[in-house]
Amino acid sequence: MLRVLLLILLTTTSAWGAELRGRVVGITDGDTLTLLTHERRQVKIRLGEIDTPESRQPYGSRARQVLASMVFQQRARVVVQDVDRYGRTVGRVYAGSLDVNAEMVRRGAAWVYRRYSHDPSLLVLEKEARRAQAGLWALPESQRTPPWEWREEDR
Repeated sequence: MLRVLLLILLTTTSAWGAELRGRVVGITDGDTLTLLTHERRQVKIRLGEIDTPESRQPYGSRARQVLASMVFQQRARVVVQDVDRYGRTVGRVYAGSLDVNAEMVRRGAAWVYRRYSHDPSLLVLEKEARRAQAGLWALPESQRTPPWEWREEDR
């Protein structure tokens, strides 16, 4: 009973700003990675407040490459924001002092996920990336479908 209570407490606490630390051992797509914690536990992490093209979308594989170039096999810190409906830990990822979520937007590899974002600085970065035609913003407009719209059309 004590173990169950402790597990519930740890799970609940993780959604309230806890931090995870470890090494990035896998990249699923442009906004999902696997973190191997110091306790040798693999945790699926969804980068919060941003959304990247799906793998079958234009720029989808490139977004994955951009994320991998920043964090794969690197030590990372995750400031936990939530747990999503798929059981993934959602959070802000840092590699050293680099805010990976913000950097994905700055490089034009991600949209700000307006439905879930609470950071107005991400909108500024997105606007600058659009203006500079960085990353996906260099694609023809017809190929720049936000991923949440793409998923809706795919259903």
